[in-house]
Order: sequence, then C-alpha cells, then structure tokens
Amino acid sequence: MIAARTKSVDDTRALAAEVAALARPGDLVLLAGDLGAGKTSFAQGFGRALRVEERITSPTSVLVRAYEGVFPVIHVDVYRLDHLQELIDLGVGELLDQGGVTLIEWGDVVAPILPADFLEVRLELGEGEEERTLRLRPIGPSWSVRVDALRGALERWLVED
Repeated sequence: MIAARTKSVDDTRALAAEVAALARPGDLVLLAGDLGAGKTSFAQGFGRALRVEERITSPTSVLVRAYEGVFPVIHVDVYRLDHLQELIDLGVGELLDQGGVTLIEWGDVVAPILPADFLEVRLELGEGEEERTLRLRPIGPSWSVRVDALRGALERWLVED
C-alpha cells in the first residue's frame, strides 16, 4: 500500500497525472472513498495527463463515458447501481477490452465481479477543506510490477501509513 497526501484539488489532479503516466492500455483503476472525497477530480487529472481534451465529469446519470486521448479513457460511475448484475449487463467485460484505461468510481463496490488485476485508489477527506489522503493498493500482476515506479512518481506526496 502506498499512502500519499495532497493539499488541494490541483494537487490531487497532479498526483493523478503521475499515476496516469504509468498507465497502459488495458489497465483498470478503481476509485473509492466517501462522497466528495475527490474521485472525479482524480479522474480529471488522470485524463488530462493522457491528453483528454474534453472535461471529464461525473458520469452518474449516464454511468459510462468514453474519452479520447493518448488511448481511450473509459470513466464509469457505479454509485447509482442497485445490483452488481447491472454492471455485467452494461458490458463491463467489453469496456475493459477497448484498449484503454478504465476508471471506475465507487469501484470497491463492484470489485468482486472484476478481474483481480487493478489499482485501487482510496481517497479520504483530510484535515483541511481540500486536503486528501490517498491510499494506492495494487492488486494483481499488472500494477504490482509498477509499485516501485508508483512510489518514485509520487515521492513528493508520500506519507507514512
């Protein structure tokens, strides 16, 4: 587990950009945390780093949005889903096979039906209004082999866990 602390929304977006620099097509990133913890801000910084020109917004009413960048960024928000089957019905398997990176907000809720190969990013509210603690946990082989690169990229934000 990697723990990091940001001081502002822009700082959270900058951290996300560093994570995006290590992303590869086919990656899955689960964003978890309380309402208002910064999951969409993280997705915005991540997308900007991959040259997504369109503003990434919370896909709560649409559930899934695809953005073009260096490679596709698929942004999913499962907050309003009542059953895991709904995500299966949306074609989550096909989303993961589109040759891009899939970011799933509230992803910890649907983790049981996803491949066990992802990066979980848990965002927590901090002391100050915009301060956040992020806990990054690689699950499975693809992100686990990049854990040292992640630590190096996030060095300025690292905190003891």
